[in-house]
Amino acid sequence: MKKTLLASALGLVALGAHAQSNVTLYGIVDTGLGWQNSSASLTTAAKPQTVAGNSQVKMINGIWAGSRFGLKGSEDLGGGTKTIFQLEEGFNSATGAQSVSGLAFNRQAWVGLTNAQFGTLTAGRGYTSYYTLLSPYSPTTWLTGAYGAHPGDIDSLDTTFRVNNQLVYTSPSFAGLTVSGSYALGGNTGSFAAGQTWSVAAQYLNGPIGIAAGIQRIDNAATVATPAWNSTASNNGAQPSVSAINNGFQSAAKQQRIAVTGGYAFNSQWDVSFAYSNVKYTAGQASLFHDTQIWNTGGAVLHWKPISVLDLAAGYSYTRATASNGIQSTASYSQFNLSQYYSLSKRTGLYALEAYQRASGQTLSGNGKSIISAVASIGDGQNGSPSSSRSQTAVGVGIIHKF
Repeated sequence: MKKTLLASALGLVALGAHAQSNVTLYGIVDTGLGWQNSSASLTTAAKPQTVAGNSQVKMINGIWAGSRFGLKGSEDLGGGTKTIFQLEEGFNSATGAQSVSGLAFNRQAWVGLTNAQFGTLTAGRGYTSYYTLLSPYSPTTWLTGAYGAHPGDIDSLDTTFRVNNQLVYTSPSFAGLTVSGSYALGGNTGSFAAGQTWSVAAQYLNGPIGIAAGIQRIDNAATVATPAWNSTASNNGAQPSVSAINNGFQSAAKQQRIAVTGGYAFNSQWDVSFAYSNVKYTAGQASLFHDTQIWNTGGAVLHWKPISVLDLAAGYSYTRATASNGIQSTASYSQFNLSQYYSLSKRTGLYALEAYQRASGQTLSGNGKSIISAVASIGDGQNGSPSSSRSQTAVGVGIIHKF
């Protein structure tokens, strides 16, 4: 009889524990067609002699929102504390390939604890505090990162930068104010700081007004003089985007990003957002350039929802580099964006995107040895295929489904 009662009690405990846990499978599939008037490889565009590029029509994926599937869940530990986790894999919906080769959960992979009174602490691979708190007002919200990110996503306000080996603490909201800090260990023998990434950010929300500010610092582990695609890598592989905008400076010893974003909702139909960033690449002994390079970017996005199923947006951004490394006619990039999104249902939508960018001035070639004409590279979707000239136009249409 006692054994029967004990078994029944254990069964009730198990059922209670199960009732306090949940796991959700979710995902996004986003596929479309894209056209750009000029497409060259990043290597070609970085050569001192410019080679004429050709127009290109291609299948695009993950443009409005990166195609992905994932698992997330929580377990109630009692006293207002929960265990939380998230595993998220990005994929190419046109080919089925991983979005980052060799990383099973390349977008996010973390576990942590959360409490409404004390905040949230997570450990693993994911976004920095800088991105998380500033992103609600980034240009990617309505213009997408592929077409609307600031040129080359130089300021990491899109989802292209994720960090390994990271601890993140985010506070509860105190009268609309939230603060967060993240630190990622570099894991390099003999040097605690080499390869580390840290960031601090704050966000304030008050009715229709929101503003956020943050700083992100990457101390790179590169020690070789030959540039490689991971020469600016930190903590075992995490790396900001490389594009025609920063190609000549990818061997930087340190990178720093400071940004302010904000927005205002006039009513249920109209809202506006803005973003300003200052990005600094510092040279080291192994760098292929010599002087610190700085880019300043400012931009704004106007969003209009004329009817419940239609969202329209227009944006502009301007990026300018400072004089350094023998360059007097500094590079600048003016970018114009339009977007349209039509909701077929709560989970399915059709979208169209249009963008134009004009570059001027000069920059460094990929090997850091030559001063070349700056070329256009819209958003971060064209990072691997910038224009071969100073201008670039891109148009995309697609369908997205969320589950």
